[in-house]
Amino acid sequence: MADLFKETRINGMALANRFVRSATWEGMAGDDGSATPRLIDCMVALARGGVGLIISSHTYVHRNGQAGPMQLGVYSDDLLPGLTAMADAVHQNNGKIVLQLAHAGFFADARLIGHPPLAVSNIAGISKSPRTELTLEMIGQIVRAFAEAATRAKTAGFDGVQIHSAHGYLLSQFLSPAFNHRTDAYGGNIENRARALKDVLRAVRDAVGPDYPVLVKMNCRDFIDNGLTPEDSLQVGRMLAQGGINAIELSGGVLTGGKLSPSRTGIHSEEKEAYFRQEAKAMREQTGVPLILVGGNRSFRVAEEIVSEGIADYISMSRPLIREPGLINRWKSGNLAKSTCISDNQCFGPAMAGEGICCVTEKTNC
Repeated sequence: MADLFKETRINGMALANRFVRSATWEGMAGDDGSATPRLIDCMVALARGGVGLIISSHTYVHRNGQAGPMQLGVYSDDLLPGLTAMADAVHQNNGKIVLQLAHAGFFADARLIGHPPLAVSNIAGISKSPRTELTLEMIGQIVRAFAEAATRAKTAGFDGVQIHSAHGYLLSQFLSPAFNHRTDAYGGNIENRARALKDVLRAVRDAVGPDYPVLVKMNCRDFIDNGLTPEDSLQVGRMLAQGGINAIELSGGVLTGGKLSPSRTGIHSEEKEAYFRQEAKAMREQTGVPLILVGGNRSFRVAEEIVSEGIADYISMSRPLIREPGLINRWKSGNLAKSTCISDNQCFGPAMAGEGICCVTEKTNC
């Protein structure tokens, strides 16, 4: 049986257990993207609750990449005081935290960024509102924004960074034939569609150095018509491994994916848990890179099975830790009852209303 509470390392970053908090949008940052005391308290609760690795909010690297209101930002040095306070607070409570670097691209909020969102391709029919297709110069600017954001994360004291290339955000859009209709060096076959992500990885690695943990979150497939396939996803994973990525968090689906979206409802049995497990096994085998599996994880028994069978190295959760930040400590104490999360996605409602994410059933953080 796997020892889920044995210390492991990712590129030198020591982790007390194999449980990861997967990034989400809390809706608790300031209007300018600054880290507020309430958002910092949310991270501290996870550290005190025993989470081995906390992955921060999805954090926009450029003003034109903001996905939603009260989203954490890392686009300016002016945000460093709050980010530093967040990293320090987690460390003071014996936790580890990496900053997730993101750009919403097509799904940026035009009302917040002040102009039409940037798209890999301006595709008629996907959206009723206008989009601006990225030029090569714009792509270069965004790549630099990711590198500058990684430098800020390191300066602020975060233990590493995670590049967000999942769920239909910008780097995921480059990978997906559904969003990428380009005919230049960034479109066409999977080698070209992965070019932007590889550019970002190279720029981030150059910015932070070889000994700083750099992770990625990516889709195993998009679950939409003409989306990223498992075969292409595996090719991307191999490219990232060759490029020096330190760990892959595997997810799937896009923001508009309906029942097959990243946060699925109705996870009421062990059979429905870990819904990307088969894809994770193939990714881990073909890349040789530590694999973090997210998607419907609810039970200690299933988590133990996944690690012991070599399907994944780490178990990642988000919604269960919104309801029960102390879940990992509860499991460590010997109370192995499954998470009490009922997978109804109602936790996002208060955030949409401007009140911050919380479990409306348990009233956690509400």
